[in-house]
Amino acid sequence: MPITARQILDSAPSRFRPEKANGLTCSFHFVISGAEDFGYTITIENNTCRLDTTLTGTPTCVISTDAATYIDLETGKLNPQTALMSGQVQVSNLMEMMQFAKCFRKFDAGASSTVNGLQSTASLTVDSGPSTFRQKRTGPLEGVTIIDLTRLLPGPLATMMLADMGADVIKVEDPDSPDYIRSFEPLIAGTSAFYYALNRNKRSLAINFLSPMGKAALLDIVRRADVFIEQYRPGVMKNMGLDYETLKAINPRLIYVSITGYGQDSSLAQAAGHDLNYIAISGALGVTGDAGGRPVIPGFQMADIAGGSYMAMNAVTTALYRREKTGTGEWLDIAMTDSVLPFLALPFAEQQALGKGHTRGKFQLSGGQANYNVYECGDGKYIALGSLEPKFWNKVCERLGRPEWREQILGNESVQASIQKELQNIFRTKTRTEWLAFFQKDDVCLTAINDLDELTTDAYLRERKLFVDFDLVGKTFSTIATPVRHEGMTDHHWQAPLLGEDSIAILRESGMSDEQINHLIKENTIRTA
Repeated sequence: MPITARQILDSAPSRFRPEKANGLTCSFHFVISGAEDFGYTITIENNTCRLDTTLTGTPTCVISTDAATYIDLETGKLNPQTALMSGQVQVSNLMEMMQFAKCFRKFDAGASSTVNGLQSTASLTVDSGPSTFRQKRTGPLEGVTIIDLTRLLPGPLATMMLADMGADVIKVEDPDSPDYIRSFEPLIAGTSAFYYALNRNKRSLAINFLSPMGKAALLDIVRRADVFIEQYRPGVMKNMGLDYETLKAINPRLIYVSITGYGQDSSLAQAAGHDLNYIAISGALGVTGDAGGRPVIPGFQMADIAGGSYMAMNAVTTALYRREKTGTGEWLDIAMTDSVLPFLALPFAEQQALGKGHTRGKFQLSGGQANYNVYECGDGKYIALGSLEPKFWNKVCERLGRPEWREQILGNESVQASIQKELQNIFRTKTRTEWLAFFQKDDVCLTAINDLDELTTDAYLRERKLFVDFDLVGKTFSTIATPVRHEGMTDHHWQAPLLGEDSIAILRESGMSDEQINHLIKENTIRTA
């Protein structure tokens, strides 16, 4: 029998999660049109859910769509962001809807599956094909167990690289509200390319850790873990009963890492923010761009990666070393805004010495010098010229037939602007390939500026083995390798796990019996792939 919109809405009370509805009072009107034409009201109040098969009362939010679209949304065939942006679904109060959606388990049409001999009633899993063979991972972090409660980019990238180094990373997700990045487009076989890029070599535990049974199971795993990494706003983990002091009481050796935008106790601790905000406050955005122009947003997430991922990795490894000497763990507060500030080490030093800094695009290492700049070639592609030292710059001047430029390596702004303009005219006379060939035998610090579609074919990047390739749906999908390699690190990698793929194995390892695991499955506390 085909699934109907009525069937999905009728199941709402049975899918309601009271632990997610604390303090929430709302009334939703669902207006369904098309093949089915009806209106339902769902009310949440006092941690209970009530369904009315008519439109009753004054709603706090109205959701309108056709039946086919609603079915596709609830069964995972349609991305919610796509549906909203394309107008396929109309929502009168988006913020209210986001709170409401968290209060319900995903719709289950009733299919069941058997995993490792256990019966599972959960059917909504990410369809990304069978897992690759999992060879035991080795490396400097072999034997270290990391519990990963992070989402999106900063934490997942950090834990993936730690997994590359041999750590057993357990990615913990709420079965009904997993890592949001799983559904971000573009999708490959129903799963985001971004998710694949950030979660290789991990294991997946899908568990409702807000329920009493789920939290107890997670705490059993924490007792045996080495590291716990989270990425929630300050205070959220305490409300969940998973804060550092609580976990420290059951595992004094635990290293607890919190990644936030503004730290745990600053005046901005509870403020929302993204990468753009963090690089803005830290000054990194203010110095980025051309002279006389507006600040330019980098083409990558500087704070998320350098401030979040790299700093978290550094915190974990140094804390593990400290624990070897002291025997105790600690809580590490990683604020992405703080961690971006060292990017400004040289411009800030100049400002401190002179009492003022260069204006945007005028600092010698950010566009102020003609011999350290980017230039367009005749084919529209770009090259990077980094001839800072005289020995490099003199060779450029010699090869281009402009010996008079040799003594002007540190000329004033007007001189530099003039040389830069002439250089630009010269570089437009040949293609990028021709210029690279022209300077091939000269040591002048000149390189191509690769576009994204040129990375996997770049000879140097391939030579350094900077990509990890997977076969996804019969096509090669490349992910970026961890750039630091230790002796003994496993070369074999496995692709990002299905949601709940390792739930049963991880719970068994914690000492839980199959009977107990079956009970968690029946109560929809865990999901298995």
